[in-house]
Amino acid sequence: MTYKECLEHITDRLSDGGIEDAASDASLLMEYIAGISKNDIYLHPETEIAADACDKLKAAVDKRLTHIPLQHITSVQEFMGLEFKVNEDVLIPRFDTETLVEEVLRLGLSGVRILDVCTGSGCILLSLLHYMHDCEGTGTDISDKALAVAKSNAAKLGLKAEFVCGDLFDALKTQEQTEDKLKYDLIVSNPPYIRTDVIPTLDTEVKDHEPYIALDGSADGLSFYRRITDEAPAFLNKGGMLFFETGFDQGEAVSAILRDRGFIDIEIYKDLSGNDRVVKGEWR
Repeated sequence: MTYKECLEHITDRLSDGGIEDAASDASLLMEYIAGISKNDIYLHPETEIAADACDKLKAAVDKRLTHIPLQHITSVQEFMGLEFKVNEDVLIPRFDTETLVEEVLRLGLSGVRILDVCTGSGCILLSLLHYMHDCEGTGTDISDKALAVAKSNAAKLGLKAEFVCGDLFDALKTQEQTEDKLKYDLIVSNPPYIRTDVIPTLDTEVKDHEPYIALDGSADGLSFYRRITDEAPAFLNKGGMLFFETGFDQGEAVSAILRDRGFIDIEIYKDLSGNDRVVKGEWR
């Protein structure tokens, strides 16, 4: 089977199996499972694919047809132009989350200390450390398995960051640090924010394969926003800022939570689809 025939065959199988974006998935499976890039296929379409590559691709396609997320098969997801390792222990980075990173980058800050609460794969924190200058970063997560992924991503990207296991800010309270080392200029978070009753209605690839604790935001989806906002001031320098990713319909509710806690200069930022996606508040 040639490269071209293989791509067409995989695309057809995925399409017939009800997989959206079958052509894109087929191309990515060939690249990450068999090491055959789009350029290889375009420039050498008649090249015969090796037998062992065929076997690996067949196994990968069979998995994809059971609606295992593509990223769990390839083990990678691009985010902010960087490649992150992902698996079933972390939420797969979404394009919408780039809105949070982009809004922080617009501030043009350098030399600041950043705390990422519910860091997961570390994609937010590590993207900020990659694109900002002379910054220090800490990520917390309740899952030690998620932190193993984040640490792997930091090493892969050649970035220095500290990752601490614990429930939100409890992770920091167990550290023997001087007070100035427990203060940050920026706190960022993409916390669990999906209402509990909505989770069963999500796509199979999300509800059955991504970590439940990274999805469930309690009955109203706002529990983690309240908890983080309540404790964040103790860890923020004066003039420090708190950035949240939110659900498309949560911007006003999260803004009210920040306002009630005493944050000022609260702003809501929209994603490219025009939905509320990020809320920012400043602590004075």
